[in-house]
Amino acid sequence: MNNYIRITLTVILLALSSLLIKSIGQDLVVKTNLPYLLTTTPNIGVEYAFARNFSFELTGGYNPFKFGEDARLKHWVVWPELRYWTYESLNGHFFGFHGVGGGFDVGGWDLGINKLSKLKNRYVQGSAYGAGISYGYAWVIENRWTIEFTAGVGMARIEYDTYSVSTGAKDGMGRKKYYGPTKGAVSIVYTIR
Repeated sequence: MNNYIRITLTVILLALSSLLIKSIGQDLVVKTNLPYLLTTTPNIGVEYAFARNFSFELTGGYNPFKFGEDARLKHWVVWPELRYWTYESLNGHFFGFHGVGGGFDVGGWDLGINKLSKLKNRYVQGSAYGAGISYGYAWVIENRWTIEFTAGVGMARIEYDTYSVSTGAKDGMGRKKYYGPTKGAVSIVYTIR
């Protein structure tokens, strides 16, 4: 009787796994977030569909640039995300759980926004990490090309030091918890089969 139960459970597990795991190849895509490119930040993502309704995405961006004498927007960021697709992987609606982590060195900007006015005379250097949930939609526009929209909210922990633009001397430090948008993208996607 014990062997019969083991054989039955093995057959059931194999049948269930065949429903979950694709039997004909896996899909891999590469993508770039177009609005993020507009901030002069090169970025790339890869996504692997490992089951009919599940995929894993890893996206990153890196901006090493200075703008003029004082303005900086230097940063790097990485977003890993596990996605559940309601129809099939890499097509239609999805829900995700993502992480976010990165470092930054920004400042010397006169943006005319009251809340960001301190960036005119100050550099802020630090790191952030957090997690959130997301929703998105992938619209296949041609055989291998897709446009994908993603929005996510969550929380992040930010730790930073501040420096004077004029002297370069450290003039403060801080830690904050942030709650709000943690991911947003309009990506052009190319499928590799």
